[in-house]
Amino acid sequence: MKKEHTKIALIGGGPAAMFMYKEIIAQNSAVHVTIFERSERLGAGMPYSKCGAEAEHVTNVSANEIPELPQTPMEWWEARNADIADSTTNYSPYKVFPRRIFGDYLESQFNILISNGREKGIKTDICTGTMVNDINYLGRSVIVSVEGSKSYLFDKVVICTGHRFPTDKDEAATGVYKSPYPPQKLSLQLNHAVAIKGASLTAVDAIKTLARANGAFSARKNDELVYKPDTDSPDFKIVLHCRSGMLPAVRFHLADPHLKNPSLLTEVKIEEHKRRNDGFLSLDYIFEKDFLEPLRQSSPDLYNKVKDMNMERFVDSMLEVRHRVDPFVMMRSECNEAAKSIRRKESVYWKEMLGVLSFAMNYPAKYFSAEDMLRFKATLHPLISLVIAYIPQSSCRELLALHKAGSLDLVNVGNDSSIEQRPGGGITYHYTDEAGKDLEINYNTFIDCTGQPHIDLSDFPFKGLANAGTVSQARLAFRSEEAALRYKADHPADVEIVAGTYYLNVSGVAVDDRFRIVDEEGRANDAIYMMAVPLMGGYNPDYSGLDFCEEASKRIAESLLKGKEHAVMQLSGRPVLRPMDSVA
Repeated sequence: MKKEHTKIALIGGGPAAMFMYKEIIAQNSAVHVTIFERSERLGAGMPYSKCGAEAEHVTNVSANEIPELPQTPMEWWEARNADIADSTTNYSPYKVFPRRIFGDYLESQFNILISNGREKGIKTDICTGTMVNDINYLGRSVIVSVEGSKSYLFDKVVICTGHRFPTDKDEAATGVYKSPYPPQKLSLQLNHAVAIKGASLTAVDAIKTLARANGAFSARKNDELVYKPDTDSPDFKIVLHCRSGMLPAVRFHLADPHLKNPSLLTEVKIEEHKRRNDGFLSLDYIFEKDFLEPLRQSSPDLYNKVKDMNMERFVDSMLEVRHRVDPFVMMRSECNEAAKSIRRKESVYWKEMLGVLSFAMNYPAKYFSAEDMLRFKATLHPLISLVIAYIPQSSCRELLALHKAGSLDLVNVGNDSSIEQRPGGGITYHYTDEAGKDLEINYNTFIDCTGQPHIDLSDFPFKGLANAGTVSQARLAFRSEEAALRYKADHPADVEIVAGTYYLNVSGVAVDDRFRIVDEEGRANDAIYMMAVPLMGGYNPDYSGLDFCEEASKRIAESLLKGKEHAVMQLSGRPVLRPMDSVA
């Protein structure tokens, strides 16, 4: 009897879907894969296509940091250039790529994987230019509904929808932009100050586009850049507004380009610790085992200085100099440090170990207590976000040139700032400066560059799953009722009681260790897997790009084609998952 093909849908056709498809075809199973992608191409996704990048935008990882694909970026580049007679651009494994070119690379790799899959007998249907409107679970199968009132039946579905940035059709008229994407909308000639909220890589994207629309960079012999505003934009200026008053750190050489240190805690060790800790994963434990102990091997001098510090003291010590030094002076210093690191191929080890820690804690973060997740968000996460932004040196040189020209500045607005949209257009920024003075600054143009927003359950895009309770609110249990009540007093909407236990609601939907969605009864669904980080950000606080795509797809593949799985997962000290009769 011929084995029936398992029908699998990948919702989204960007990098996440590409790595998922790679793992599916590696299983050599009888499957029929359908890929739904709303754009007209596969592989590039939002960051590496015209939706997220122009010619001036570059990756923040080098070619040697890319997870394994059929070709390395360098192999692809050399083969591509063989057909381009006038190509003079040279790259190396240690250089970043323009994002649009990198998108071409990813598209080519996805096409190779699809060809490889078909050669192995994997049926593959490609539905580009197709928007998925809804998903419904029927108990033993999944219905995927697309625009045009068409529906398809599948055994398994993996949601790989990637980045989701808000847009507003009235942005140009109001001068208030909810995000800098697509970047073409920021090619604006502006003879006034522009307010940007945030100072992350998202803000750097906006800066690079605005700068070119209102002036030009030129290079001196010492590789330093000079920026000159256009004669029509003498009053053009960009003002960054951020809560920390700091700029992200500069990209340096990574000794382990894939941040997978062999000394990291194993799943077995994590489970042993949870059993001794009421089912919770301790933030202090993972900080010690996945940061301090590896640091002892890689940087013993620094380890001896910080080994007796708790997490909060360590964070304070690392941020102290950033608080004290002007952010652009700090960036210039780090740019010099990074240049030496790359030239000598020597890592800045404590920064690399923070990247390793962030990657390692991403998957078991769902086992933190609510108290530890709040500690992480308040202390360690801001430091990690600064350090692992990895701004390329080329971008740093542009920011420094803009600042030197008087066209870029940064203000520390603290945690209590607010933005008021003016009826006639633009905004008023309300904040208290570092001298304690209350300020109200008007801007005709405002761009929100706070990065990828997490999606709340109320905004979950597939209403069939949300309305049926097939997905559920991600939450973490408090260890202490007293701590829960203290937090609830100031954040009443974020704390709820379930079966007598206080929980902290975090963003997005609940998933288990294999990225299966979890329903309102606490049951993991064997048919529907979640790989879209914005939809489950509460349980996956680290945005690790392609490394995340690779690791998550491997974890999903372990159960996707293995039939039913009835393992109970322990969420924050409570065994909330039960067996579910679903697709075999």
